[in-house]
This record gives sequence, structure tokens and C-alpha cells, in this order.
Amino acid sequence: MHSPTDILPPDHQAYVDAVEALRLYDEARTAGMPQQAVERLRLIAEAQFQALSIYQLNAWGLQPKPVQ
Repeated sequence: MHSPTDILPPDHQAYVDAVEALRLYDEARTAGMPQQAVERLRLIAEAQFQALSIYQLNAWGLQPKPVQ
């Protein structure tokens, strides 16, 4: 069972990586990079934030709601 001590602080490397992925996506979109490259970066950023959310919910003993 997870506990609040398992919660990741905002400066954890996983958050840093997720924010960096979002920044790269935004820069690619703004720079007009090919749609396939932009979509790839979007999916990477989204997956990283989803993983963080699920981890944090589990650390609090909660379950994420299924995506419909």
C-alpha cells in the first residue's frame, strides 16, 4: 500500500521530464514542424503526465477513473 510519503514532490525528475516534453511539443507546434513530429511530441508529453497522475493517485490510495 502506498502512503503520502510516496508522493512525488514538484521538483522530482519525472515532473521535470514531463514539463520538458510539453515544452518541446509547444515549440514544435509553434515552429510549424511537420504534423507527424508534432503529434509524436504531444503523445510523449501526454503519456508522461498521465503516468505521473496515475502514480500520484496510487500514492494517495485512489484509483484513476477510466477514460471513456
